Amino acid sequence: QVQLVEAGGGLVQAGGSLRLSCVASGLSFRSYAMGWFRQAPGKEREFVAAISWSGGSTDYADSVKGRFTISRDNVKNTVYLQMNSLKPEDTAVYYCAAEPTLRAVLGGLRTGMRYWGRGALVTASS
Repeated sequence: QVQLVEAGGGLVQAGGSLRLSCVASGLSFRSYAMGWFRQAPGKEREFVAAISWSGGSTDYADSVKGRFTISRDNVKNTVYLQMNSLKPEDTAVYYCAAEPTLRAVLGGLRTGMRYWGRGALVTASS
């Protein structure tokens, strides 16, 4: 059974930083692209970032490019999202996701992935 468990959410002032982590189990982590999505109150879920199985390719939404960094540790079965210069509009529940693919091209994953975590709330106050 695939499980994705997020941690690291919380409340931060605008301009601050947070790092989310997601530990994966029940899958062959090295065979999966990983991603982060978010859903703000009253809005649809949206893509944030993705990383290929090797970590060699990454993809970011324009709204977070230059502020957020996705990375992974294939020994610890963990994917991270470093969030800097947070804005109130970044407030959302952040979901970790996994897709079984060895492709380096990640654009097709922006619409969704196969497995999902339960989410972690990030609140950036103004």
